[in-house]
Amino acid sequence: MFAQQYGPWALIAGGSEGVGASFARKLAARGLNLVLLARKPGPLEQVAQEVSANSHVQVRTASMDLRAADMLDRVRAITEDIEVGMLIYNAGVVSPAPFLDRSLERNLQALRLTVDGPVILSHHFATKMRERRRGGIIILGSMSSFAGSGNFVVYSAAKSFDVTFGEGLWYELKPYGVNVLSLIIGLTRTPKLMSAGGAELAQKTGQPLLEPDEVAQEGLDNLENGPTWIAGAHNREMAAAYHGMDRKTAVQTLSGNSNI
Repeated sequence: MFAQQYGPWALIAGGSEGVGASFARKLAARGLNLVLLARKPGPLEQVAQEVSANSHVQVRTASMDLRAADMLDRVRAITEDIEVGMLIYNAGVVSPAPFLDRSLERNLQALRLTVDGPVILSHHFATKMRERRRGGIIILGSMSSFAGSGNFVVYSAAKSFDVTFGEGLWYELKPYGVNVLSLIIGLTRTPKLMSAGGAELAQKTGQPLLEPDEVAQEGLDNLENGPTWIAGAHNREMAAAYHGMDRKTAVQTLSGNSNI
């Protein structure tokens, strides 16, 4: 049933490690063939080989910069002969720093990855999903989307866009049998976060680190319960607290805790 609704192929942008790799394993276990996109070819091929060895699904990979102007052309080239029934947009970079300490171009590159990317791929694949009247889209959001966040100024704003974009898309596509979910996550034990001091941040804030498999499982379990799902009971409690705050307090709290 799952493969009939969301198959036969799933495309995961940011599918080489962390939550994206967990989605790849879980979707392969459900019988979906995979297209995995990521910038680093080494981790990408490692996940592809692992999935191929443990399942009977087909796996295609493409090492690419999702910020590039020709991104959609390259995606079309590797998917034009297949039917993609599931899109997961997991690409993003978390690197804390004051807004003005980064170059303008670097801030704009972050927007291209986190904002332009999901819009471009959703428009391309959802058009076909709507015609087929089935399919699914999961767009990864962040706890930092609940308010502006110091040292994550562009990231938190971009993730706010992702969440509301996914919610609006859920409303438009639901009548056509296409499920859309904005999956909001907090501190998660991914290679990127760990290299950015995630363990120290979790200890400082007292937040539990979610495992990538937990996040992916909650996303798949709640794909039909959109428009939004917050992964992790602790994160859901925190979200309720943020929603009860005035905006000034929310910004100060989120910035002080550096919740990502």
